[in-house]
Formats: sequence, C-alpha cells, structure tokens
Amino acid sequence: MNFKRQTYYFIGIGGIGMSAIARYLVLQGAHVLGYDKMPSLITDSMQKLGIHIVFDESLIALPKSVNSIETQVIYTPAIPDTHPQLNFYLNQGNRVVKRAQILGDLTRDTICLAVAGTHGKTTTTAILTHLFQQSEASFTSFVGGIFQDSKTNMLSHGNEYTLVEADEFDRSFLHLNPTIACITSIDADHLDVYNDASSLRDTYREFASQVKETLFVEKNIPIAGLTYSVSEKADYYIDNIRPLSTGVQFDLNTPEGVYENQFFNQLGVHNLSNALVALAMASKAGIPVADLVKSLTNFPGVERRLQVLIDRKDRVLIDDYAHHPTEIKAVYETLNTSFPEDHKCVVFQPHLYSRTQDFMNEFAAALSLFDRVYLLDIYPARELPILGVTSTVLKEMILGTQVELISKEEMGVKLNLVKERIVAILGAGDVGAEVEKIKLKMMQDEA
Repeated sequence: MNFKRQTYYFIGIGGIGMSAIARYLVLQGAHVLGYDKMPSLITDSMQKLGIHIVFDESLIALPKSVNSIETQVIYTPAIPDTHPQLNFYLNQGNRVVKRAQILGDLTRDTICLAVAGTHGKTTTTAILTHLFQQSEASFTSFVGGIFQDSKTNMLSHGNEYTLVEADEFDRSFLHLNPTIACITSIDADHLDVYNDASSLRDTYREFASQVKETLFVEKNIPIAGLTYSVSEKADYYIDNIRPLSTGVQFDLNTPEGVYENQFFNQLGVHNLSNALVALAMASKAGIPVADLVKSLTNFPGVERRLQVLIDRKDRVLIDDYAHHPTEIKAVYETLNTSFPEDHKCVVFQPHLYSRTQDFMNEFAAALSLFDRVYLLDIYPARELPILGVTSTVLKEMILGTQVELISKEEMGVKLNLVKERIVAILGAGDVGAEVEKIKLKMMQDEA
C-alpha cells in the first residue's frame, strides 16, 4: 500500500496499539493527526514525532486539515459510539475503520506472524521482534508494549515480514490472515463482548482457521496445531528448568534437536513459555534455532511486564500489567520462586467493572497469596459503573492477609512504609503512570 501524502486521523491515538500504527504511517510519509482524551507519555512521544494531537472531542477542535472527505479515520473500539468526531466522519462518508482493519491492510501483502491468546501476547510479540531484529531479517513489528531499551512499540526494518499481536477484544483478530500464528491461552476474558467462555473459544477456532500455514498452540488448548509446552512433552518443549535470580536456565527440545543448558534473561516460567513459542514461530519462518537460543540471552524486556524498577537489599519494586486473576497468580508464583524468603506486598488496580464482576472470586483468591494487599478503585476504561461491583466488595472477599483500600495519591506514602521487601504494582489502567513517581520517591528516600 502507498501511504505517502495520505492523511490519517486517529481517534484514540494514545492507545498502545493505535500509537504503533501511527508511528509506522509517519515513517511511510503519511500526514498523521489525532485525538485522545488526555495527555500521556505516549501522546508526548507522538507529538515529538510532529503529530498534531487534540485533547478536545468537540468538532471545533478538529484541525482544518482533516475535515476533508479524503481523510482516512482510524479509531479504537474503546471510543464510544456517541463520540462527536467519530460521528462527524461517519456522516460525512469518510473511510472510517477500526485499528484492527488497518492492521489487516498493513499485513496483507507480507508474511504475517501473529500472536494470539488471553495472556502473554505483548511479551511474546516483543520476544519474537527481538529474535527477528537479532537475525537482521526484513520486518516490521507492532507491539502492545514499550521496549525497555528503545522506548518504542514499533520497529521497522523492512516489509517482508510483519509481526503483530492478534487481539481477541471485539473479535479484532479476525481481520488478520497470518501465515504463522500462535495461541498462548484461551482463558475466559472480555465476557462483556463474548457473553460466555464458549463464544470466546469459538472465535479463537475461527481465528485458527484463517492461519495460512502453521499454527502453534499451547499443548492444553483443544485446537489443532503444532504444540509447545514448559510442563510436558510436545512438538516444542522445555524441561530441566532451573530458575535463577537473573532469569531461567533450561533445556530446549525441538524437532531439529535438543539444545541443553540454555538461558533466558527474564524471570518467570510463564515468560519462558512466551519465549518458547516465539522461538518456534521464528524457527518456522526460517531463522536457525541455534541463532535463536543465543538471542534469548539478551532480550531487553518490555515496560510493565515484570519490570524490575528497584533491586536493593531492602526493597525490590516490580511493575506489571497483570489485570486478570491468572496473570496475578503468575506474578506471585514468579516472585515466590525468585524471592522465596521475602514477604510480598501488592498494589492492584482492578480494570473494568465487568471483568471485576466476572472474576471477583478468582481475583480474591489470587490476591490473598500476597502478605499485604493495597486495593485501588476500579479503573472504568470504557465502562459505566455496575451496581454492587466495587473495590470495597472485593476487599471483603480477600481473606488471610492484610488488605487496605487506598487512593493513587496515597500509594507513595504507603509503599515507603511497608515492611515487605518485595512490592509489586499491578494493573492495566492508569496505575502505571504513578509507578515512576513511586520509584523516584523510593530512590530519593534511600539517598
């Protein structure tokens, strides 16, 4: 596709997926502008690229340069149907598409590698991107997170391959027809969209049917494909796992052979599973396994994915995007393996009223594993409140540990006073914006 001199207006440009596409279009010579609800670190970085962004949804705020019928409009599903700017373009007859549709356009004429699954999409896509980058392949990658080293969510080194997250929300991934894909997990989630787990599984099966050549599935997933596992034998599997303070040592078993005593520089068996399927996908794309295992030793990591912000004798501060009970449990298990002798404190911001309602018992069980729990109010995102669904209700269900409901403004003070050495801050809402402040406060207090 030719994007040069085309005009694109992004409604919700500050979203992690939206911003990656915006970066790419700018690189291709397109004229990109956008709207978002409020400024953020992402919108700041967009503006540094020369992208004009407005933070007012009114029609008056629309730049004159995007009023034309020729402007192509890309919007995120998080934008409500009542949004004035969205409706202006729909009524005018502009081409208006969701983010997933433009991603389908971008990948159509490439060899597309897509990562699907309830958990692990961002980390797996990031590892896959790192493996391709180390191989010097021709690729463009759209990642749902920020690399810790390059501080970007889009890398472009050619157009032979495209590496993307296949997002199940709003059935977005059905716009993709990948050459190679994986499904990492199919836990119930987004039940506000799918109504029940059965509908979610059916949609994943539909996605699987659209894969052109090779599908990898975690072994316990009942969908046909090449299997992978970190707990039992499969087409690609890992055994002899030895957790270390700096990562994980393991033996890799592939159809091409066995690779003993390998090392991945990230904590957590769940991250090792992500690395395994990323390696399998890259191998199927033609990169030698021997080269891939070497590249796993220096993966830079993704912001807010088990990111260690402080590592001192008296304090370890971890930041993670975990917003589902399975993810919270995985974080705890990783911390308990890496720091078995230390007490652990968690700050959790629930994300969405519907998700909190659907998994109230599971959230309570996962959070009760920690020695101390601080709960923030529910981050509503796109939703209106649901009667009877509050952090206060969740607090009363967390048993066997110390639980307190706090505000974001109290976090810094509370966390500076806790006796627990390990502190994890979890959530997919705006809690991440507070983490850097807390980190700086802790570092200042140490000094």
